[in-house]
Amino acid sequence: MKKSSIIFIFCLLVSIKGSFAQDTKASAIIDAMQKKYKSMTAFSASFVYNSDGVGANFTGDITVKGSKYRLKTSGQEIYNNGKDIARYTKETNEVNISDYEPSESDLNPAKVYTFDKKGYRYVFIQEVNEGGQTYEVIELSPEKKGTQVAKVKIKLNKKDKSVKSWVITDKNGKRQTFKVNKFTPNVKVEDTYFAFDKTKYPGVEVNDLR
Repeated sequence: MKKSSIIFIFCLLVSIKGSFAQDTKASAIIDAMQKKYKSMTAFSASFVYNSDGVGANFTGDITVKGSKYRLKTSGQEIYNNGKDIARYTKETNEVNISDYEPSESDLNPAKVYTFDKKGYRYVFIQEVNEGGQTYEVIELSPEKKGTQVAKVKIKLNKKDKSVKSWVITDKNGKRQTFKVNKFTPNVKVEDTYFAFDKTKYPGVEVNDLR
């Protein structure tokens, strides 16, 4: 084999290897962030969110304990007890209960803190200074084909690796923006808090999809 061909193949292999390599800086940031939140017994956060094309901002809150979480947004509540997930819609007074699938790549306000990075391509974007604080911005792209999410951009405080905000862009280019305005670590909460109790929703229609 000619020397020039060997050099060409070597360069090609290096290029291919590089194209599949993950961003080590982004990986270290994700690891530090997840270590921070996983060290807490439980935590809660309140946030503001909006979507493209909708002028108003909405508020929500989330409480997370291990794999369990309870999420409340405008018109909807989600209960996840680690086994089942119940999605309650206030407008119709209806709840859908299904098996919890932790592999879903939606990065909702609960999973943004604890997602499995093995399911994503990730890259460090930039550092930005806001209000006297320095933030690191990373971008995630689901490796699984056919997901509704195209990419997620997360902004974290460089000093303590707390999540400041994140933007979810779907495959149609529509964006949802979430900004944390209050965070409480190590809250005391019982496991029953994460289970849907139909007695607290008189007349609720229960759709069991398990």
